[in-house]
Amino acid sequence: MAQELTTQETRDVAEANGDANRRAMAFTPAVDIFERDDTTVIMADMPGVAPGDVDVTLERQVLTLRGKVTPYAPEGYRALSSEYRVGDYIRVFTLSDEIDQANINAAFKNGVLRLELPRSPETKPKKISVKAA
Repeated sequence: MAQELTTQETRDVAEANGDANRRAMAFTPAVDIFERDDTTVIMADMPGVAPGDVDVTLERQVLTLRGKVTPYAPEGYRALSSEYRVGDYIRVFTLSDEIDQANINAAFKNGVLRLELPRSPETKPKKISVKAA
């Protein structure tokens, strides 16, 4: 799994989650992008992220995906060894003018964030009728 992730670096993630003292490894989640009819779909893998720890923001044309991973240890135990690298997920996309930003849908299930980005009605292809002269 870690080989499929692009490690960015350890950095402050305070702006994403409000904890000014938290530093974490940040990964770029792997994504698949599909198109169907007038909708673009982005599927982002964020294993280890709880649904309440996913944050999707859109500012102007910049779409930012964030997921916070909380390290796990059973209650009453302390970790002696851990081979699973824990880190937050951050991915940024710049959207074109063709996307209807007011109607973007997001759902999170089983560690996968699914975003549906519909095309704006103004940018959909239009049929122009041709009259005989």
